[in-house]
Amino acid sequence: MLIRDARFLTSNTEVAKCPPATLPEYAFIGRSNVGKSSLINMLTGRTALAKTSSLPGKTQLINHFLINEEWYLVDLPGYGYARVSKESRAKWGKMIRAYLSKRENLSCVMVLIDSRLPPQNVDLEFINMLGEMGVPFVLVFTKSDKQSGGRTQQNVQVFLDKMGETWEELPRWFVTSATERNGRDELLGFIEEVNGQLREADGNA
Repeated sequence: MLIRDARFLTSNTEVAKCPPATLPEYAFIGRSNVGKSSLINMLTGRTALAKTSSLPGKTQLINHFLINEEWYLVDLPGYGYARVSKESRAKWGKMIRAYLSKRENLSCVMVLIDSRLPPQNVDLEFINMLGEMGVPFVLVFTKSDKQSGGRTQQNVQVFLDKMGETWEELPRWFVTSATERNGRDELLGFIEEVNGQLREADGNA
């Protein structure tokens, strides 16, 4: 997929105020400091489309970006943020759940996982919530350039094995590096694949 155009549309705290649900939508979410903004900028080929920060919890709104006038990329607040108040965590959690449950054009959630770490309970809990809600998702392992390829592969397998303890079928997964641009073609190709399936389904409707 060639990204010809990527532009910010709007930020909201309420699902009802999000852009019209007329295009496929792909939401990016992960634990704080997982490298979400850097990954979004790498995928779109824009250096500052999503704002990066060394401080966790920088994203506090539902941010919509329009890609190629064909689909929405959504930057969601992170979870597992330890440096914000309980009130803020509760507010963000409620906002995210409302978005996930009510946004009818949500095609897939990209759950970002830090490839350097052992399985984190907060990631597994969020993934299980998606399963309970019936929301389609894939796993996107980030920061693979921060360690050897062998270690990344090992950590990914450990995470998948942990999921396998409670999941009958594992989701698709991708290994990425915002710095090395690894996984870009694969992830964009997946989005293009899903968009094609949606167009075909609409044509047969």
